[in-house]
Amino acid sequence: MAETQASEFKSEYLELLPEIFQAILSSQGDPQIIYPFLQKNLKKIDDGLVEELKVWTNGILPKLTTQEAQSLAVAVLIFSNLIQQFPLGNRASNLEIAIAGYQTAAKILTRHSFQEEWALIQNSLGNAYLERITGERLKNLELAIQYYQSALEVTPLEKSPEKWADIQVNLGNAYIDRIAGDRAENIEHAITEYMSALQIYTVNEYPVAWAGIQNNLGTAYRQRISGMHQDNLEQAVASFQNTLRIYTREAFPLQWATTIANLGNVYSQRVQGDRAENLEQAIASYQLALQVYTREAFPESWARTQSNLAAAYAERLRGDRAENLEQAIASYQLALQVYTREAFPESWARTQSNLAAAYAERLRGDRAENLEQAIASYQLALQVYTREAFPESWARTQSNLAAAYAERLRGDRAENLEQAIASYQLALQVYTREAFPESWARTQSNLAAAYAERLRGDRAENLEQAIASYQLALQVYTREAFPESWARTQSNLAAAYAERVQGDRAENLEQAIASYQLALQVYTREAFPESWARTQSNLAAAYAERLRGDRAENLEQAIASYQLALQVYTREAFPESWAMVQNNLAATKGL
Repeated sequence: MAETQASEFKSEYLELLPEIFQAILSSQGDPQIIYPFLQKNLKKIDDGLVEELKVWTNGILPKLTTQEAQSLAVAVLIFSNLIQQFPLGNRASNLEIAIAGYQTAAKILTRHSFQEEWALIQNSLGNAYLERITGERLKNLELAIQYYQSALEVTPLEKSPEKWADIQVNLGNAYIDRIAGDRAENIEHAITEYMSALQIYTVNEYPVAWAGIQNNLGTAYRQRISGMHQDNLEQAVASFQNTLRIYTREAFPLQWATTIANLGNVYSQRVQGDRAENLEQAIASYQLALQVYTREAFPESWARTQSNLAAAYAERLRGDRAENLEQAIASYQLALQVYTREAFPESWARTQSNLAAAYAERLRGDRAENLEQAIASYQLALQVYTREAFPESWARTQSNLAAAYAERLRGDRAENLEQAIASYQLALQVYTREAFPESWARTQSNLAAAYAERLRGDRAENLEQAIASYQLALQVYTREAFPESWARTQSNLAAAYAERVQGDRAENLEQAIASYQLALQVYTREAFPESWARTQSNLAAAYAERLRGDRAENLEQAIASYQLALQVYTREAFPESWAMVQNNLAATKGL
């Protein structure tokens, strides 16, 4: 029975293919004729058609005259172009059919005999592999780049300037997405390709193409690693604003929305200007884009913009912090209505991870439950973010999961800290100092904090591990490069020295005092009032316990630092911290 059904299906495919190619030849590939025909036969437009297309063309081509074979190859090429853009059916299957068709056409329309058509096929194969869903993403992108480069070999600038420029743009797009090779170098390649295309596509002669390239260039500058980050972002803003000179909402609503959303991405990252205002610009841009990007018309773009809007709300400085986080959570949850694990696994994982971060910071609701939601979402993300497939995302999610376990209120505290330490250590397998210096330093610092709080194992050894990790973090967190992170790490290192069991107690307290004083070089009352007050309070505690120097002078220093802390730790603003410092101050005065 199964064999009979399989034979029937093959027969249906074999009947369908000649009808398709006949319709293409008679209509000259008119989409208004071909697409309704494909829609009627939608059940047959699947992975089975891929193999049957190969079998059928391999069987019939040797039987045809040269001219007939060439005509069929042209029909297959047109069909591949049409199926690649076909809006219905399974997208992955459509791309596989297109690839099989292009590869078939290239056997007849060879580089030697049909150079122009062969170049078109190579460019089209590049586009198909760039968008391909089936197979490994890294390999698909490498193949796309190879096909584009092959197309350029037979597309001279002088003879075919527009086609040459189009391939340059496509090659730039592939380099932007490229996984293999050095990321910074890939982006530089992309910028070079886009700039090359702009030699042909000028604003006066080709305004629409020029605008499209400006949009791509803006994306490349936003992601650029080489050069000064803030300068790159300003270049990105300029490129997107150039794009909007042509892409108006009235004339090009979809392109306008895309560019407005991209501009929102840059404003969310922007270094120059006021940070709060930049985030407002980002939120406003995303909200404008959503006027065009509706869920019904553009579900994927709608979901992506909802996700980006959520990220902007999560970082927002204006408005009520608790409300901003609620907005972020709501937008992430909306995005997940489209970003399902089955349809968009990578986007689903990224949104789960971001939703987890919002729950971890949430101010409303039960804190313990929020952290459970965060942990659950991070664990969901890790179902897709494996070390093999997404090493950087896997490491980032492991690090964030560790932070959630370190703060977890439910479950056994000792076990939660073990989970945190284990996840930080997993993250460090990818976050090496050489490859990811900043992430490595941050993870070392967080690992140190977990060791400082660890309940299992030997307390003295845990503190040694904490001190060692803080010192490693300070190799990257210098005062010049990362002043705030340097100050925070100095303060944490001081606390570890103040509790240290091993070594000379008097020397440990000297180290603690020295590190607190270093932290206060950055933690000024004006710039970081709360961190300044906390560090003054901790410095006071170290002076109160100090073994070296004059005892009376040490106590005066302690009293003075507690009193400084109380300038910020008021009863109204920080009642708990105020009470603690008042208690410590009274105890110190009583010594």
